[in-house]
Amino acid sequence: MDASSSRMQTFGQTEINWDKLDKTKFYVVGAGIFTGVTVALYPVSVVKTRLQVATKDTVDRNAFSVIRGILKTDGVPGLYRGFGTVITGAIPARVIFLTALETTKVAAFRMVEPFKFSEPTQAAIANGIAGMTASLFAQGVFVPIDVISQKLMVQGYSGHAKYNGGLDVARKVIKADGIRGLYRGFGLSVMTYSPSSAVWWASYGSSQRVIWRFLGHGTDLKEIPPSTWTIVSVQAAGGIIAGATASCITTPLDTIKTRLQVMGHDKRPSTRQVVKNLIADDGWKGFYRGLGPRFFSMSAWGTSMILAYEYLKRLCVKDE
Repeated sequence: MDASSSRMQTFGQTEINWDKLDKTKFYVVGAGIFTGVTVALYPVSVVKTRLQVATKDTVDRNAFSVIRGILKTDGVPGLYRGFGTVITGAIPARVIFLTALETTKVAAFRMVEPFKFSEPTQAAIANGIAGMTASLFAQGVFVPIDVISQKLMVQGYSGHAKYNGGLDVARKVIKADGIRGLYRGFGLSVMTYSPSSAVWWASYGSSQRVIWRFLGHGTDLKEIPPSTWTIVSVQAAGGIIAGATASCITTPLDTIKTRLQVMGHDKRPSTRQVVKNLIADDGWKGFYRGLGPRFFSMSAWGTSMILAYEYLKRLCVKDE
């Protein structure tokens, strides 16, 4: 076993490497697990998106008033606007993301090994590189889904157009702007999600190492393996820390990107105009519109997804 492999194996039963997984089972079972998590947490994305596109004349200025408004006009289905589109695109995008993440992580650990950084630093760098690379690969699928689902989320809200489902959105966007209309905000999406993914995975990887050290576990994890409950608790704590860090750093770009993607075909504001409008409406704090839901969303999504992901990996370990 080479040095990088031994480094990744330092945490014994707490981490399962890509080469140990049954890939077919991983993808099939993973599709079901992640669909379930998306169903549970999707309404948070709808609320965040509506807050980010609200104008200063909009009545709904906080998450609770947005939820009340949605339930009053559309009932519970209103909290799932655009859900079908997201689920359709999320499965292939998730496959691309996770495959790129795991394969890049192994290569990144090998790359940073010669520098003899501390274990948390190595984990931060390798996980950060893997997270950014995976996000770049997945954006080709994620961005059109993002554009369509966000237009569905805000349809009829604060002056936004109404549509008859995801295909209707796609048809109208392509008619007005061509295929590039589905990639509206692609540059900002890459600038938002890639650093966000890098920060999230770097924070997750390094915080776990720090927590394990704090709990008194070092290179002896293979001799005295922690309980499954302890492993899950540490992974959950890592997910919360990662979500908090990433949301605080990337919310301004996410707000600008969301506004660019949902504006009507006739308006087509530039990034500079979106920034000016945000400052005019709310000052600099306008860039942190929806920070509360985004913070909750990234922490809840991140923690739920990472626990589901780590559980999935434990389910899909190949029989030795």
